[in-house]
Amino acid sequence: MTYGIVLTYTVTPRWLALSRQQRNAMRAQYLEPVFAAYADRVSARFFDAEAFHGRVSDFAVLETQDLGAYYFLIEALRDTPVVAGGYLTFDDVFLGVEDGFHAYEQAMTARHAPR
Repeated sequence: MTYGIVLTYTVTPRWLALSRQQRNAMRAQYLEPVFAAYADRVSARFFDAEAFHGRVSDFAVLETQDLGAYYFLIEALRDTPVVAGGYLTFDDVFLGVEDGFHAYEQAMTARHAPR
């Protein structure tokens, strides 16, 4: 099964107080290596939302077939100074199964097939 995850997060005023150069350096030093370490198991796309949403500033759309890898990625992010230092907070997480009803129907068909 392929899982789709929408991870919403908010950058804090502490992050915004940094210069763009400082933010880019922190992103490159702390965040990009974490995503790179899991890139073979978790794909990620990033979106800005602050111009369209008042509660969260950004969201990521992640895809994986390995929920363990996703979980470890989040734990690794939490260990970075960006999250642990209060520059970014996680908000809502939405998890779904790509075409899950197809997998269910196939499983039910196989289960009820004559033997």
